[in-house]
Amino acid sequence: MPLSGTGMLITLMDVESAEEVDFNDWYDKEHLAERVGIEGFTEARRYVAKTGTPKYLNLYTTKTFDVLDSPAYRKVLANQTARSTHHIERFLNAGRAIVRIMVSRGQGRGSAVFFAAIRPSAQKQDQLRALLDERLTALIPQHGIISAHLVESDPQLSKPLTETVPPPSASDWYVIIDGADTEVVGRAGKELIGDAGIAAAGAVVSHGVYQLIWDLSKAEL
Repeated sequence: MPLSGTGMLITLMDVESAEEVDFNDWYDKEHLAERVGIEGFTEARRYVAKTGTPKYLNLYTTKTFDVLDSPAYRKVLANQTARSTHHIERFLNAGRAIVRIMVSRGQGRGSAVFFAAIRPSAQKQDQLRALLDERLTALIPQHGIISAHLVESDPQLSKPLTETVPPPSASDWYVIIDGADTEVVGRAGKELIGDAGIAAAGAVVSHGVYQLIWDLSKAEL
């Protein structure tokens, strides 16, 4: 299993152009290390969009799903640094999902990912999961594909912090295809979401191709 745990935090955002230089400096010099330093977090990766929106995608892996509802994680959320508060309040088109890693095939991580949000039909979740498992497994032998994953949101934990009822997006699933370059993962991803069986069991909400900026593991802290 290429991912280093069973839970993942996903965040996405756009940033005001006037804030972008300081935003990236904050993320690189403070935020990533702060999150990876939380007990149970194992690594984090930052990406920038080549196609699709929002512009920035961030993936944080945890040893277990329970880490993402742990006292250690909640303490950090409740005690943001001044610089974190400054930038988080200014995010545009922000998205946040706390997910379970359900399918993870291949070995290792690439320099590019195809990332898609899929809203499953409530009556066809088992069918969609089985089909995605089959399709993602079949991708691994292809040249330039390194690993492929299906992660599924927890609706209660993924709802916006200011809302009491989870919106439809809080139940979305996400497909992540890791590969050697953006063209390779982009082609594989478009074929996947164009599959008639997948389209019949879930609606593709969004998709994009992202280039790795950098990553950080717990061992490097």
